[in-house]
Amino acid sequence: MSAAPRIQSRRSFIFTPGTRPDMFPKALASGTDMVCVDLEDAVAPRDKPEARDKAFAYVPVTQGGAGVERIIRVNCLRTPEGMADVKALIEAPVPAPAVMLPKVKGPEEVRNLADLLSEYQRPTRLHVIIETNEALEAAVEIGRCSDRIDGLFFGGVDMAADLRCRTSWNALLYARSRVVHAAATAGVDVIDVPWLDLEDEAGMIREAEAAAELGFTGKGTIHPKQIPAINAVFMPDDATVAYARKVLDAFATADGGLLVVDGKLIEKPVLRSMTRIVNTWENARGIG
Repeated sequence: MSAAPRIQSRRSFIFTPGTRPDMFPKALASGTDMVCVDLEDAVAPRDKPEARDKAFAYVPVTQGGAGVERIIRVNCLRTPEGMADVKALIEAPVPAPAVMLPKVKGPEEVRNLADLLSEYQRPTRLHVIIETNEALEAAVEIGRCSDRIDGLFFGGVDMAADLRCRTSWNALLYARSRVVHAAATAGVDVIDVPWLDLEDEAGMIREAEAAAELGFTGKGTIHPKQIPAINAVFMPDDATVAYARKVLDAFATADGGLLVVDGKLIEKPVLRSMTRIVNTWENARGIG
């Protein structure tokens, strides 16, 4: 049996504004698994051309942050700024490793960009924010519309505005669950909305634990001080890692698609989950 492909650890992410390239190396060294340079909400309209030029120039080549995923959040693809971002994306001397797509409404937006990236031979990966009611309705189709997609992100603030509800856990539970279901169907990671109250760490941890229990693989942050606690919530413990390795080793030597491990029937689709557990644990320790 060939080795399973390595899965990126995506326990936490943090935004940094595209107008501040000096903040990018600091973010790479913050302990997060993903750094997203923002061209959208964090940038004033008058500053977007400057942010665009800087982001596509420095994100792919800045030194540091070994193992940290680098992402550029572009503007909504249905806007002139988003179209300008796409032009910069396909013309950049060094391809951006990944881009994040906000305000998506349907799979055709993602598919069109994926086709364009293929046409211009850009290896850029995609992350999609599910934050509109239309996207929630089409979440499964969006999640599996392109093999470039590595993750779905839940945009709770915009989603609450669309749904005309509060941003509380209970009010958004259905929407969260639907995004988790879509990500599981597509076999991609799913990242929960950042916790916005910097003074309430206990509340953040409770929500992160609830998100992990629901099926999220990570959660966003708005400040570096939140990263250690978020990483800890989504970090598998040693016993879980040992069991995952036991399952992977058993499948590696088995002939069929079904296996019994410690008296439990295990099927082949669980391999991706077990691989994620091991990769997350190894990435956090700089292994592999």
